[in-house]
Amino acid sequence: MVSQLGQPGPRPAGPTQMRLSGMGRPRRRRFSTLTLRILAPNVLALGVLVGGIFYLDQYRDGLLDAKIAAMQSQAEVIAGALGESALAGPEDSRRLAGEVSARIIRRLVAPTRTRARLYLPSGGMLADSRELVGAGRQVQLRYLPPADPSDHVMSFFNRVYDWLLPRLPRGPDFPPYYERLGNGLVDYPELTVALGGEVGGAIRMLKDETLILTVAVPVQQLRRVVGALLLSIDSAEIEEGVRHARLAILRASALALAVTVLMSIFLAGTIAGPVRRLAAAADRVRRWRGRRVEIPNLSHRRDEIGDLSVDLHEMMEALYGRLDAIEIFAADVAHEIKNPLTSLRSALESMDRTDDPAQKKRLMAVMAHDVSRMDRLISDISNASRVDAELAREESEPVNLVTLLQTLLSMRQPASGAPGPRFELQFDPDATIIVDGLPSRLGQVVDNMVGNALSFSPANGTIRLSLQQRGDAAELVVEDDGPGIPPGQEDAIFRRFYSHRPTGEAFGQHSGLGLSISRQIIDAHGGTITAENRFGPDGAIQGARFTVRLPLP
Repeated sequence: MVSQLGQPGPRPAGPTQMRLSGMGRPRRRRFSTLTLRILAPNVLALGVLVGGIFYLDQYRDGLLDAKIAAMQSQAEVIAGALGESALAGPEDSRRLAGEVSARIIRRLVAPTRTRARLYLPSGGMLADSRELVGAGRQVQLRYLPPADPSDHVMSFFNRVYDWLLPRLPRGPDFPPYYERLGNGLVDYPELTVALGGEVGGAIRMLKDETLILTVAVPVQQLRRVVGALLLSIDSAEIEEGVRHARLAILRASALALAVTVLMSIFLAGTIAGPVRRLAAAADRVRRWRGRRVEIPNLSHRRDEIGDLSVDLHEMMEALYGRLDAIEIFAADVAHEIKNPLTSLRSALESMDRTDDPAQKKRLMAVMAHDVSRMDRLISDISNASRVDAELAREESEPVNLVTLLQTLLSMRQPASGAPGPRFELQFDPDATIIVDGLPSRLGQVVDNMVGNALSFSPANGTIRLSLQQRGDAAELVVEDDGPGIPPGQEDAIFRRFYSHRPTGEAFGQHSGLGLSISRQIIDAHGGTITAENRFGPDGAIQGARFTVRLPLP
């Protein structure tokens, strides 16, 4: 519908418009969800890596294995010293001497944190390093270094670690550690293994989840077992080492997290910020009320967002161009329709003022001509208005231009003996010229140009059509022997409702939309259509020439 002022009138909302209007306007967010989508995978990947390092106990298990191996070596050294120097009695029944054994154990165990207990074959305990070494210790004073500012940072990481540690998956459960007075064979099965001549060991757990590592080795005289040495130590040093390693990982992870967050925010800023600006500009276009909206120019970025800004800018230019074209088209339509309406109104008024039958007959002929002219004009306007929609909806397909020309010319060819111009078609029969497009619309272009040539050519004239490939385009040329194009009007003839017609043709036989629609179709196919005059050797105009160039696929 077109209003009287030439502006587009209201149209009923189609399904797409109704569906979009029901969606509502997108809410503007203070914080970009695009930033979260960029940040989340980076942080999640780092979290999985850190969590995996915390969950894996390989480092701790390696320390435990190394500690047990060291304890076994230490126990074998002490057991060897006891077997060589702490035996007393007859040669065939020598036994461990308590006082000598105690001195050896105190001397060898004192520099370490290991507890050593010596058991007889009967299971009774002969010596305990906890009682032997503790008596000789002295209190020493040691001045603490000044407070380090980094202690506050370490305190924070320690609190994080203490909060995180209970929430980590626990390792295997170890049997509880008990220490009772009496026969050690009951409490420590590894002693039975040692008294049998083998090396035994075990890992047990205190109530505070501290581990106690024990190793039992036999004390032998030659091959006779005279006792068993049990070494034990808690896992405090190991746990402290694991703690330091995990804290180091936690600090490095915190630094990596900070860098990741900053880099993600920077990356999101270079993406989300420009996208938000483009979205805001698009929203202003949606709320456009007559003033031109500028799209931010981000072409200097030379990336996808820059390409998006260029495409949006070109889309806006096309939109404004389309709006201007609609306004001009509406004004032209109103003007063209007013002409036959004015003539029709004048004829009706004249009929009321005359009684002459001949005059009334002429007026009726004028009215019939005006009605026919309006019908033809409205049909052509409807066809022109459907061209854009059809070009946007329909899928292009390969079109053989040679076949298309031959089919159209066979339809236009006059019957044998009928007066009218003759046709000449020039093309290479061995060439196949195929373009991508809509066959019906390309056929309409050729038909419009041939029809235009027929209306201007004399009855004995010739209409020449030539088709050839020039570079990366197909070139179609249509020539006639008519009066040609008025000088300076070579481009104006493609405007809507251009009214220059051959001399002697009845007024109103054409709407002036044929060539305009042809240019519209060729432009949509990415080609060009131009018009010019043909000149003879004497410089006189010999006819018109129309040239269509279409890109080859």
